[in-house]
Amino acid sequence: MAEIIKINGNSWRIEDGFVRMFLLTGTQTALLVDSGATCPEARQIAESLTDKPVALLNTHSDPDHVSGNGAFGFFMMQYEDEPYYRQTGGQGMMMPLRDGDVLDLGGRPLKVIHIPGHTPGSVALLDENAGVLISGDSVQSDNIFMFGPRRNIHDFINSMEMLKGMKDSFAEVWPSHGSFPVEPDLIDKLIEGARQIIDGKVTGTQTVHRDTPVMLYKFPYAGFFCDL
Repeated sequence: MAEIIKINGNSWRIEDGFVRMFLLTGTQTALLVDSGATCPEARQIAESLTDKPVALLNTHSDPDHVSGNGAFGFFMMQYEDEPYYRQTGGQGMMMPLRDGDVLDLGGRPLKVIHIPGHTPGSVALLDENAGVLISGDSVQSDNIFMFGPRRNIHDFINSMEMLKGMKDSFAEVWPSHGSFPVEPDLIDKLIEGARQIIDGKVTGTQTVHRDTPVMLYKFPYAGFFCDL
């Protein structure tokens, strides 16, 4: 059973075990950010919290973010993540997101920021009026997946550098996993950690995650699951 926690007058976080969704409302419409890992009732939950029509946006296509997509007539996703979504059985009509798109919920504009690395089509949302960055999996205090064919740690660093340059625009980061919220300075730390991995300056621990042998590089602020 998902846990619903009100953040403020127009934002909720919906905790589906180890993953987090967000419901954001404006004066005209509402937006559900992701639909959970084991939450086919995500739309029902969102609609119970607002009288505004609810649309769905996926920060990326990993299975723990799309379990409730089927209840929506359409969903928004960056087009580079659609192939994996379809390969893993994802259904529904996709409306493609592009970097720089602005979704206005009514007095609440949300800017789409393309941040490839964790997946090719990962996106963040900048809630400019609130000074909040909704980061998906890319900025978090838990372990960030960087193993498998869709991940690219070099793209991840470039994306984090871009977010670093935007830090004056947000005072908080709302991630999909781990601690909530996190400070924008975590972005700088993730850049440094990823660079240390690439440069061979940090020692990892071989482990198995979801039946896949991986290397875990653990830092005080977060971790990275990487290919062996």
